[in-house]
Amino acid sequence: MLDFKYIFSGLAMIFQPGLKRYVFIPLILSSLILAGFLWIAYFQFDIFMNWLLPADSWLHWLSWLLWPLFAITFLLIVFYGFTIIANLVAAPFNSRLAEAVAAKLDENYNTLNESSLMRDIGKSISAEVRKLMYYLVRAIPLLILMLFPLTSPVASVLWLLLTIWFLALEYLAYPMENQLLRFDEQKKQLRKKPLSSLSFGGGVMLLMFIPFINLAAMPAAVAGATIYWHQKIKEPLK
Repeated sequence: MLDFKYIFSGLAMIFQPGLKRYVFIPLILSSLILAGFLWIAYFQFDIFMNWLLPADSWLHWLSWLLWPLFAITFLLIVFYGFTIIANLVAAPFNSRLAEAVAAKLDENYNTLNESSLMRDIGKSISAEVRKLMYYLVRAIPLLILMLFPLTSPVASVLWLLLTIWFLALEYLAYPMENQLLRFDEQKKQLRKKPLSSLSFGGGVMLLMFIPFINLAAMPAAVAGATIYWHQKIKEPLK
């Protein structure tokens, strides 16, 4: 499965005329939110480590082994915390970007989302909260298990797969929501192509870890998801 390529197709597409206006504001918001999370990470990491491994803890003698594990866990929490907040704030703009990309891909595209941006805010945030709860209910137990050496390896793999799946669901939801597909229907469509969906989600994750380019990962993922929906999912729904 090479469907991770769609994320790079989306990255190239967001610079086309007519789409930049939907990218500019989310890009600024993402930059500000990322800067805030990096500031928190810089000043709070030592506090986090001292809380987990205090000097009088019986685990302190294992700090040389546990420190890298906890450090990676902390960075992942910060990174995906940024991703969740950024998507929540930019959701209304992402919905409009998905519409604009779909219109470019198909001149006969039927725009069903005709509400104003202000009305979209409530609907988009509600959809984001629903997806966030879906993810957190499954991710938090795995994150807790990742803090323990015995369960960390298996929990880490499961958490990685869950996150890749969530990233696919997160961004593919935008073009499907614009065609009035409900959350349960969105999950059903992705489950029909599980390896393909995971491949796309893996591409999103890959882009998020490329320095500087990752600031454009969110609009690129929305555009890439719309291309993916248009070519892989839309036709079976007819």
